[in-house]
Amino acid sequence: MSTPADLVNLRRRHAALVQDRPGMRAYDAAEALAAAEAELVAAGCTGPVRRLRPDWKGIFEALPGLGTVMALTRNAHAVHEKVGRYEDVQVRAHGGLVLGPDIDLRLFLNRWHSVFAVTGAKHDSLQFFDGQGRAVHKIFARAETDLAAWETLVAGFAETGVPASLILRRGPATPQRKAAGGGREALREAWSGLKDTHDFVVMLSKLGLDRTAAFRLAGPDLAQPVRSEALRTGLQQAAAGGLPIMVFVPNKATIQIHTGPVRNLKTVGDWFNVMDPGFNLHLKETAIAEAWVVRKPTVDGVITSIELFDAEGGVIAYLFGARKPGLPEIAGWRDIAEGIAQDLAA
Repeated sequence: MSTPADLVNLRRRHAALVQDRPGMRAYDAAEALAAAEAELVAAGCTGPVRRLRPDWKGIFEALPGLGTVMALTRNAHAVHEKVGRYEDVQVRAHGGLVLGPDIDLRLFLNRWHSVFAVTGAKHDSLQFFDGQGRAVHKIFARAETDLAAWETLVAGFAETGVPASLILRRGPATPQRKAAGGGREALREAWSGLKDTHDFVVMLSKLGLDRTAAFRLAGPDLAQPVRSEALRTGLQQAAAGGLPIMVFVPNKATIQIHTGPVRNLKTVGDWFNVMDPGFNLHLKETAIAEAWVVRKPTVDGVITSIELFDAEGGVIAYLFGARKPGLPEIAGWRDIAEGIAQDLAA
């Protein structure tokens, strides 16, 4: 538990850190201070802060009224930013969906824990965290945002009488790899019987496998290991052909999806970036420990993805061709993925 005294001390340490390293982002500052990002936010290190009630259904159903905002979801090695409106919001007890044409989310709300409204120097934000204090989703106001509706939301969900403390569940920060349970024959049989890409996670759970263990066991006709350049090559070729793709960036509590073309690609240090109006992706290429071209059968034909993982087996990002259920995969995307499987085989 972070007590009021702990948060005051953290605020002092953070002030000293950013004096030496101005412009440091909260995620990196938290790591440098061996703190959780939620603790920095709760301490007011990132700006004046109000804690909100964790009423996920109420908050998300109020988001469409804000108009245009920027949605951000990240993991340790990738940041996914989308500008748009929260539309077609569907929230149930432990999960939810946002299915707008721009902001497209999958929410695993049983893993969400706390939420804060932060007044920033440039943009106000709503910041959501899991039980270990890791950011699972953020929403930033923009010039087009209805700020009156924003203030109404914050005031309506603000906690009252809550002490300035934060209870976190300490635990491993990285996923634990599962052993390759079951046999190759059972995996291949189940894989070949898939009808929908969403059934893949259910299959892995039944077999007691994580994704990379399954890929290594399945064989190269189903999952082909490729070099880390697969990310750069896939995005560059999609951009060159004006091909609409899907870019998924997950963490343990949220998946954020971009569907559409990518155009403006740029490398800055270790990071490969998409810098398009309405969509930014920042992905640390040096963190890619494994990359795979994966083929999953469905009722709409084989669906091909490029999937990226870090050294602990954590998912960094997935790339697919743009599609909707009931439609086959775009031939141009399959050509790109299969070309990468052949030319960049690991």
